[in-house]
Amino acid sequence: MSKRTQLLKGILDACIMKIIKEQSVYGYELAQKLNQAGLPEVSDGTIYPVLLRLQKKGFIYSEIQESPSGPKRKYYFLTKEGEEELESIIFEWNMIVNPVNNLLGGEGKK
Repeated sequence: MSKRTQLLKGILDACIMKIIKEQSVYGYELAQKLNQAGLPEVSDGTIYPVLLRLQKKGFIYSEIQESPSGPKRKYYFLTKEGEEELESIIFEWNMIVNPVNNLLGGEGKK
């Protein structure tokens, strides 16, 4: 497992919840949005267990809906508890990211 993948694992729940908060999505669409955000290493095999875990915690829920093209799809939505959890994660992330950037900011750039 790459260092990038290990670091991403800790914040992936928040990334997924943020995407779902902005727009309800189905699994494959979620993978595409993560890819477009610059996270191509997040595979379906990673996404679906995260979705299941978030659903068990009550942070998201799913509904089967008609698809404009093809079979019905399972769309994911953020719950009120999920919104609160996302806000909490973003707050904690911001408390960490700035000091880490200050410490590591110039390292590794060439």
